[in-house]
Amino acid sequence: MMKIVFLDADTVGETSRLSQFNNLGAFTVFPHTLPEETAGRVKDCDVVITNKVRIDRQVLDQAPGLKLICVAATGTNTIDKAYAQQKGIAVKNVEDYSTHSVAQHTFALLLALLNQVRYYDDYVRKGAYGRQPLFTHLGPPVREINGKRFAVIGLGSIGRQAAAIAEAFGAGVVYYSSSGKDRHDRYQRLDLDELLTTADIVSIHAPLHEKTENLITYRHLSTMKKSAMLINTGRGGIVNEGDLARALDEDLIAGAGIDVFTEEPIGAEHPYMTLAKKEKLILTPHIAWTSQEARDRLMQQVYRHIEEEVGRPKTGDRS
Repeated sequence: MMKIVFLDADTVGETSRLSQFNNLGAFTVFPHTLPEETAGRVKDCDVVITNKVRIDRQVLDQAPGLKLICVAATGTNTIDKAYAQQKGIAVKNVEDYSTHSVAQHTFALLLALLNQVRYYDDYVRKGAYGRQPLFTHLGPPVREINGKRFAVIGLGSIGRQAAAIAEAFGAGVVYYSSSGKDRHDRYQRLDLDELLTTADIVSIHAPLHEKTENLITYRHLSTMKKSAMLINTGRGGIVNEGDLARALDEDLIAGAGIDVFTEEPIGAEHPYMTLAKKEKLILTPHIAWTSQEARDRLMQQVYRHIEEEVGRPKTGDRS
């Protein structure tokens, strides 16, 4: 019987798609796995599913029957892929499962900032609205997306989806690509400096690599419009976090919505947590990818990888 183990199932939360793996063999689920526990949990397995648990040379050497590593994510940096290949072990990741989820969250952050949702919700809940004589309250200004320049950094599948939504709101879209591969006839491609100095909204959807790490620093932020908004649902290391906190406190830009961080989770001393002008920053804990639908698609694709690479059990194998 095929043996399958999921090392960190808590990273995908509750999803109806987990039970289907019992159709393929003996399926063991661990909520999370410490580094010192990894080798013992995979040593007798045919298939390992992992999101963030590292599978290195030492672990692979102790798993003689391992045939397939399924990464329940897009990035495969936690796997020693070269050594796995030497040992004839396939490594499969999942792409494009969270496109709609991340694009939607991008605009949840943006609209919360532009519409001052946190302020106006507090205003009503704390009773201030009930004590005023007017039917409305004109506090911090609400701004529209319509007519603004929406600048995308990283025009992959998520970036293109965000661009399409921005267009539906009436924005004009431009983009920057560090790789030069994400060309699109519909949108104008700009260099980074021109993109940042002319954008009303900057939305980051690029992967983290040597060309995007620390891509946006204080120098770049200081050239942006004071009314500009920055949204990052890509990778934390693309924006210098200390520089962004400084830029917000100095009113160099109007606001930022951040879902990703250089180190996750962040601590109490992180620059975002010690920001003086907290109302200018909205933070979420790396959840843009986590819609129920996206997590179901993720595990369905993992299931298909196992079927394709290792196969379904033959009749009688499950006895």
